[in-house]
Amino acid sequence: MSTATEKQSLSTSLIASIDLAQFSFANEQRTKAFEAFKTIGLPEPKNEEYKFTPVTRSLSKHFSASELSKPTDANESVKSLLNPEFSENRVVFVNGMYSKTLSTITSDSKVTVQSLNEALASNPSLLFDQLNTTDPFALLNSTLWSDGLYINVPKNIEEQKPLFIHHLHDASSEKVSAHTKLFITVGESASLQIIEKTDTQGNQPVFNTISEDIIVGENGAVNYCKIQNDAGQLIQVANTTIHQHRASRADTYTLTLNGQLIRNNLNIIIDGEGCESHFYGLYLSDGDTLVDNHTTVDHKKPNSFSNELYKGLMDGKSKGVFNGKIYVRPHAQKTNAFQSNRNLLLSDDATVNTKPQLEIWADDVKCSHGCTTGQLDEEALFYLQSRGIPKATAKAMLLYAFAAEVMETIKNEQLKNYIDSIVSERLHKSY
Repeated sequence: MSTATEKQSLSTSLIASIDLAQFSFANEQRTKAFEAFKTIGLPEPKNEEYKFTPVTRSLSKHFSASELSKPTDANESVKSLLNPEFSENRVVFVNGMYSKTLSTITSDSKVTVQSLNEALASNPSLLFDQLNTTDPFALLNSTLWSDGLYINVPKNIEEQKPLFIHHLHDASSEKVSAHTKLFITVGESASLQIIEKTDTQGNQPVFNTISEDIIVGENGAVNYCKIQNDAGQLIQVANTTIHQHRASRADTYTLTLNGQLIRNNLNIIIDGEGCESHFYGLYLSDGDTLVDNHTTVDHKKPNSFSNELYKGLMDGKSKGVFNGKIYVRPHAQKTNAFQSNRNLLLSDDATVNTKPQLEIWADDVKCSHGCTTGQLDEEALFYLQSRGIPKATAKAMLLYAFAAEVMETIKNEQLKNYIDSIVSERLHKSY
């Protein structure tokens, strides 16, 4: 069966199998999203945004339409996956459902942290403005999400404790289809730190979509880190949108250290003067895994700054994809926007497809973009070996130095040390 036929077959079957009656909340939003999804369907290879990332083919291989359309029941036997490093101020989802028993929320009492289902019960219109997307998996998420999280940091509140959001999947005995939605608002002159992580127990396939909308108010700040270190058969598509208002700051880290097929869509909307946005990515892949990062920064207002650095290490038969877009609108004068993507291929069979893009409609700006793809520096490797360092250790040292440029930008020392230990162990074992 051809890929196009697979796509058509799975899309048709999936649409037919979706029953919105199984959900008792946000039905107006679901209906709008479902109608839009029926028009778009699942992406096929000729879809420019997914041409290097065969999500549809992977789903067709591992899931039936009915398995995709019905959320998997929660099972809290996955407690062993919890991180002791982040036991305080923790929100846990199991197979897409909020777990009150595994969560330990200790945020400032003025900060709202609650299940999205609970939030919608008191404010049904909460999601009305969150459907402005054409991404098929964002629309599918808005159709099928079973639970989520609502966070509101009021004006002038600086939340000192990082909020750890942990997505757990129990794939020990059955396939998992889990869809989670997060809606976060950071008020004027307020701040919030978020650490998000995905883990799976078991070897059954997991399909997970996560949709996150983060609004940062005037003079507000958000520090957001996504950790993907899932050793299972995870197919994950994450859509994150950060909407910045005047003089706000966003620091974003996307750290993909493991996972079968990972697609991250990060969209930064700079919608106020004097905004600052820094976003960093580190992706490690080996075996037959695939990591795809699509980023967009849209400068709509003047006197703003964005800086992007994504780095990747690909080994085995793995694939990396990077597509980064910078838009500078006509009124966004005095914009400074910089983008860099650097990759190392560690085997003859590893590949990377990278496409930096820059579209400018203003004339008083400073912007640059670029990408590099290469191999490990053999001269540097020889030099270290000539000093008595074993080849495997020398190689790991050079790879660590390559990755460290991203890790050193992490401001939270506990988080930085945690990521450092994972990356160091991975580089010494796998590469």
